[in-house]
Amino acid sequence: MWDQRYDQDEFVYGTNPNDFLKDNYHTIPQGGRVLCLAEGEGRNAVFLALQGYQVTAMDQSKVGLQKAKALAEKNGVEIETVVSDLEHFDLGENVWDGIVSIFAHVPPSIRIKLHQQVRRALKKEGVFILEGFTPRQPKMSGMGGPPPSQKALFMSLESLKEELSGLDFSTALERERELSEGKHHEGLCSVVQIVALKV
Repeated sequence: MWDQRYDQDEFVYGTNPNDFLKDNYHTIPQGGRVLCLAEGEGRNAVFLALQGYQVTAMDQSKVGLQKAKALAEKNGVEIETVVSDLEHFDLGENVWDGIVSIFAHVPPSIRIKLHQQVRRALKKEGVFILEGFTPRQPKMSGMGGPPPSQKALFMSLESLKEELSGLDFSTALERERELSEGKHHEGLCSVVQIVALKV
């Protein structure tokens, strides 16, 4: 599915970074190593590289990551790319100064395991930044997120606090906000936002 979606000249979600990441990236230790999960075509990874971070972008779509590499080259920066799915990707231990998860839609069984790895994978003072769609999204006027039939792929603040227990939350909220990230993320949407520190 994702190879097909990305297999076009246009950047499906645009080339600008996610607004929430843009507002909060500075909480990640300057110049550190950052992992972008389910990074797609690379808009967030390239933005972080432009800010001086050492960035690894992982995604299950080889096509998406090829576009990410091209976007990085166009912007005069380098990023590392890893083709993998979130179910089998090992985040490592005490590796990352920042981990970024922007609209990564996976079943709870995979997501819970993934989020349990986040605390172990972050270095001390490392930061986890997440934005996802909430179960209210199908009722919103904006476009984005999993289809309504796949309710388990949405994320609530309550479940994320449990999955990420042990981290210190500086931002943890559900809100409605306008998205303008290409034709698939557009309009008023219901999101959950997390910024959390490993202390």
